[in-house]
Amino acid sequence: MAAREKLTKNQLRVLEKLEAASGPLSAYMLLDQLREQGFRAPLQVYRALEGLMNAGFVHRLESMNAFVACSEPHDHSHRLIAFAICDKCGQVSEFSDEVIGEQLDAWIGSTGFAAKRAVIEFRGTCAKCAALAA
Repeated sequence: MAAREKLTKNQLRVLEKLEAASGPLSAYMLLDQLREQGFRAPLQVYRALEGLMNAGFVHRLESMNAFVACSEPHDHSHRLIAFAICDKCGQVSEFSDEVIGEQLDAWIGSTGFAAKRAVIEFRGTCAKCAALAA
């Protein structure tokens, strides 16, 4: 992961909001939360998010069109990240496993497909919400 010291002021502000959030945030939710800090346009948020994703600080949840701060200190070079998203409380758990990533790369590569990245999202109920329902 890149050092936080290399982040721009806007990137730091966006990252701090995502780290403090209890769940994923859309770019427009971030914009609303950052207006008092000088953010006026969605493009400011999207630029900051792009830089944060490229640096490995933030992930985009494809199914929700929302963003979360990276919670796991892992190497992003193997391109496979998996998320477990609770449909009840919105909690997001992040997983990364280089061995599984290599196995999936080999499998998809055997078909002739050239993958650039993979995002796997599991939707369901977290352990805390399941215990509350029991």
